[in-house]
Amino acid sequence: MSIVGASGCGKSTLLRLIVGLDRQYDGEIRLDGRAIGGPSLERAIVFQEHRLFPWLTAEENVALGLLKSGRPAVDQRRLVRDHLDLVGLGSFAGAYPSQLSGGMSQRVALARALVNRPRILLLDEPFGALDALTRAHLQVELQRIVRGEGITAILVTHDVEEALFLGDRVVVMHPRPGRIGSIIPAERAGNHDRANPAFVRLREDVLSELGVGRATTGQAAA
Repeated sequence: MSIVGASGCGKSTLLRLIVGLDRQYDGEIRLDGRAIGGPSLERAIVFQEHRLFPWLTAEENVALGLLKSGRPAVDQRRLVRDHLDLVGLGSFAGAYPSQLSGGMSQRVALARALVNRPRILLLDEPFGALDALTRAHLQVELQRIVRGEGITAILVTHDVEEALFLGDRVVVMHPRPGRIGSIIPAERAGNHDRANPAFVRLREDVLSELGVGRATTGQAAA
């Protein structure tokens, strides 16, 4: 599921509520009928900044995701290797963040979030700070990983094209007060093909819902 909307409408706040980082709200958030009371290993989040520890290698940064897992050390080492391979960085296990590009660092952050095999992966504009080419490549990689791993993913983004490319549903939020304006099925977006006329039409529909004119490109207003 992708969530789009103008800045200040509550997209990132919603992710923080789901992951359990913010408890200042009324009502309940439930997962399989159970109220979420705080952070849990079954929910992982990736932020726009990779937030890697600069004094740790890629392998050691990913291993941090297993600190409270209770798994045997041999299993932890295997999981770390497997997930670095999953994001295409198996040969960079010993590299430090300063030796990695922005895209590679974000791959490490993704591996760290996935290493515990969470049920829900939350993504808060994970590619927003990357150049267009790296961003497009990582979008394809993320799509492959999420589908291959069978994980439920919730993505917050300002980029309507990214929302449609990655999401099966697109939630459009409106501000003041933050609320859901509409939920748009994205399966009809030409099989997530950006060049497909169905994808282009749906992009225009979402932009219109956001109050952006039809002459505007695929970036929603910030």
